[in-house]
This record gives sequence, C-alpha cells and structure tokens, in this order.
Amino acid sequence: MNNVHNLLEIAIDAALKGGKEILRIYNTEETSVSLKEDESPLTQADLASNEAIVLILSKTGIPILSEEGKQASYQERKNLKQLWIVDPLDGTKEFIKRNGDFTVNIALVEEQQVKLGVVYTPVSGELFFAADTLGSFKFQVTQALTDITNIVKSGIALPIENKDHYTVVASISHLSTETEVYIAQLRDQNPDLVLTSRGSSLKLCMVAEGSADCYPRFSPTMEWDIAAGHAICKFAGKQVTDYTTGKEMLYNRENLLNNWFIAQ
Repeated sequence: MNNVHNLLEIAIDAALKGGKEILRIYNTEETSVSLKEDESPLTQADLASNEAIVLILSKTGIPILSEEGKQASYQERKNLKQLWIVDPLDGTKEFIKRNGDFTVNIALVEEQQVKLGVVYTPVSGELFFAADTLGSFKFQVTQALTDITNIVKSGIALPIENKDHYTVVASISHLSTETEVYIAQLRDQNPDLVLTSRGSSLKLCMVAEGSADCYPRFSPTMEWDIAAGHAICKFAGKQVTDYTTGKEMLYNRENLLNNWFIAQ
C-alpha cells in the first residue's frame, strides 16, 4: 500500500493540475453553464479539472469518488478500505461570479475517516495540505510547476493566527436561517463576535489556520464538499463535528449528503 507521504504528494500534484485546467478556462473562455439533475451549476472547468485529477489519482489504484465522475453504488463502495473523495471545482457559483473564492478539494479516507486532504485555490495560489502523522500546512504557490517535494517541506504549519475577536465564518451563497440563529446565539456569548464570509472549502481552512474560530453549516453539503477541508482542520488540531451524532464526521457513507456540522 502507498504510504501517506507519497499519497499526499500525488494528491497535491493532482490538485495543482486540476487548478491549472480551471484557470485556463477562467482566464480565456466565456463560462458556459449547464444545470445538473439537482439544479446545481456545471461548467466546462468542473469537467476539465476532474479529468486532470482522475488521470493522476487513478495511478494509485485507489478508487475515486468524484462529484463529476460516475459514482459507484454503496454496495460497490461499502467494503473499500481506502477511497479518494474529490470535488474538482468546489464553489462553482463563485467561479461563475468570478470572485476567485473556489477551490480544488482532494481527500483520502480510510475506513470512513479522513487521512489526508488538499485544498487548492487556483486564483490566489493558496494551497492547504494535511496528512495523518504529518500535520496541516499552508503554502503559497507562485508558479505552475513548483516541485511537489519542496512544497511539502516548505509548508507553514497550522494553526498560525491569533486574533483579538471571536470570529465566525459562514457561506457566501448558502447562509440558512438556522445558521443565522446559531450565530446569534454565539453573539450572545461573545459580544465582540466578528462575522465573515468565504466561498467553498476555504471556510474550513480558515478554522484550521486560526483566522476563524467557528464555521457552523446548517444547510446541505456533500461529502466531496468538506472531506478535504475536514482533514486540514483535523490535523491542525481542530474538530469537525456531525451536529446530529455529536461525533466526528465520517465518510464513504450510504447517503453522501452530509448532516449539519460545526467546525471549530
């Protein structure tokens, strides 16, 4: 079996290649948008990124569950020891708005628990990566073909920020009434509370790096939306808790729709 360090380097390579495909379309083409069966948007960038990522990850021999790929049934998945969980373009609405707040998410889960994660923001070059036994790190990508081994060696360990105010981060596009009520309760406990918004899995990364104390999500997400960000949080010493069970979020479930959760 591949070791976690090798798999992390492969996942970083795949995320950078996926991000390169996204930027190619973001910078040079008109964005054509179609709707999937669930009415969520799909762009050519989602598909191009997915193709680049799958080409790399498939060489590991570990099955892949991707938002934009053919999804295996639970009967096919339930006995898998390891599984890649991929969102080739998380924050498609942010991509369409052209605000840069979208990411490539790649996670490895083993027996339902996250073992490594990579979150890459193609526009800003922010790269977050984490793995069991290694920790959680942030790196600023400054060129397309940065040496992967050097990236892993040069990452800044998370968490890295200390703040004066209690900070809550929430979704730009999916702020539910229930989330607003929960934030109001937190404000009662923390009168100096600061509320900020980010798109995609960057909210989880903010908790991991310490620039946010809490990310409550009381609206729908799928496994591929949060698995990579969960790994970034977990190996930075933070928690992503299933609001229904009160326990750590698990993956490769029969129902890929997540329960509400809180990252803190």
